[in-house]
Amino acid sequence: MVHLTRTVPAEDSSRHGRPTVRPSPDEGWCGVTTTPDAPVTQVRWLTDDEQQSWRSLRVGSAMLNDVLAHELEAQSGLSIHEYEVLVRLSEAPDRTLRMSGLATGIAHSRSRLTHTIRRMQEQGLVERRQCASDARGVECVMTDAGWQRLVAAAPGHVQSVRDHLVDVLTPEQFRALGEAFEAVRTHLTGGACHSE
Repeated sequence: MVHLTRTVPAEDSSRHGRPTVRPSPDEGWCGVTTTPDAPVTQVRWLTDDEQQSWRSLRVGSAMLNDVLAHELEAQSGLSIHEYEVLVRLSEAPDRTLRMSGLATGIAHSRSRLTHTIRRMQEQGLVERRQCASDARGVECVMTDAGWQRLVAAAPGHVQSVRDHLVDVLTPEQFRALGEAFEAVRTHLTGGACHSE
């Protein structure tokens, strides 16, 4: 994994004469290489505590996502992406959403969502149709078979979420986690990240 802690200035140490960022003896390698045309910019490197928290987040979230996806598919035959689509449709009026809104709601690219929906159509879980109010729009509709599949899959998936996340944390930790990721979501969907 790439270290994000502070490094010492670049030095000419490669045999090709390109300056390479080197760590100090007591610090980790940051994995950054530069050339004279692209010097290293000033970076607020992570402190040791921040680095540890960042690593815990990355590794823990990857492991959690993997186990949740594995258990869901083993129990229901649904991928985590198919399950997400069914949940969003179940919450929408008439179990129908425009494809554009669905992609935004579950943070999928249009192409990835189209592939998922095509697979779900083949299983009879959803249907696509032209939007009545906008001929250019396409709606995704959950079928009765999709609803039944979601109802059957939800209890096992909720139990997995409890077993591997909710009941592992205190209520205060879980609330703080939700608040933290809501701040991240807000930043990435309409905050400073999009104003630059």
